[in-house]
Amino acid sequence: MGIKLTCLACGQANRVPEEKLGAGPKCGVCGAGLVSGAPVDVSFEVLEKAARTDELPLVVDFWAAWCGPCRMMAPEFAKAAQALKGRARFAKLDTEAFPQAGARYGIRGIPLLIAFHRGREAKRQAGAQPAAKIVDWAGALSPA
Repeated sequence: MGIKLTCLACGQANRVPEEKLGAGPKCGVCGAGLVSGAPVDVSFEVLEKAARTDELPLVVDFWAAWCGPCRMMAPEFAKAAQALKGRARFAKLDTEAFPQAGARYGIRGIPLLIAFHRGREAKRQAGAQPAAKIVDWAGALSPA
């Protein structure tokens, strides 16, 4: 049957056999990687769809270019994405480009990590975090 994943590039829904998650599956429409092991910049609309429909945990870093702690955490977030490749997907949403995210998700400060799982917000963590803490925090949502 497969796992439902929204392409973070084009927003198209895809089904991926569970055993193929680690093999670099691609979107059937645009060809973008669905489980890349690296954070993907997303639009507000694509994030909304993925948060609602994806069956693999989605960890989102809400950030802005002017935010020093956000810039410091970016490489740590990327390391965590690589460590959890195939078990969770990682995305970044620029709160300056998509200010409606602040109201929709009740963002009071950045950086802010929100993990979505099975169509709902599963947990959130404010402040810059090292990769190991992000992995522990996000990894608890997905099967080993």
